[in-house]
Amino acid sequence: MEKTALSATLLVLGCLGVSWVHADSLSAPLNVTIKELKVNSALVAWDISEGDPVIGFAITQQKKDVHMLRFIQEVNTTTHSCALWELEEDTEYIVHVQSISPSGTSPPSEPVLFRTPKEAEKMASTSPDEVMIEQVGQTAQLRAGELIIIVVVLIMWAGVIALFCRQYDIIKDNEPNNNKDKAKNSSECSTPEHPTGGLLRSKV
Repeated sequence: MEKTALSATLLVLGCLGVSWVHADSLSAPLNVTIKELKVNSALVAWDISEGDPVIGFAITQQKKDVHMLRFIQEVNTTTHSCALWELEEDTEYIVHVQSISPSGTSPPSEPVLFRTPKEAEKMASTSPDEVMIEQVGQTAQLRAGELIIIVVVLIMWAGVIALFCRQYDIIKDNEPNNNKDKAKNSSECSTPEHPTGGLLRSKV
């Protein structure tokens, strides 16, 4: 019985040892960088070693000099980036990335330290070219709106003029008929009536 229990214990330890070897053989993510850094958000990106059976990632996010951690984990994905949200402005953060395989997780990557900018710094960092492009876009939109208004007004005026011309043509066409009716009525009124009969009276 003791030999059986010892064999079972060694078997369990051997299996655990194999699983730890597989997990340790998984390389840590490489080239971890912070992109699209904003006041309240950022994007962390990384690379993985070719051939690693990676099925997901795990990210630990921590404020510098603060022990509270945020843990982000996602599996069944091949993406090499993750958005960090709800960050505080003008605050330093430390980020580690780990790869996840069917047999376990990789060692953590080298820590990446970054600081979120202030709102004023973000506004000041906007280049003049970006401001000029934005102003040009707004100007183009205003001009387009003005052109649309002008075209609508011209169409309305064209419709009013066409309606006026149509009414004028109708009135003009009706004038000869009205003149003929007036002439006929005037001729009838000027023709004297001839008596067909009556009594002649004489003075006695």
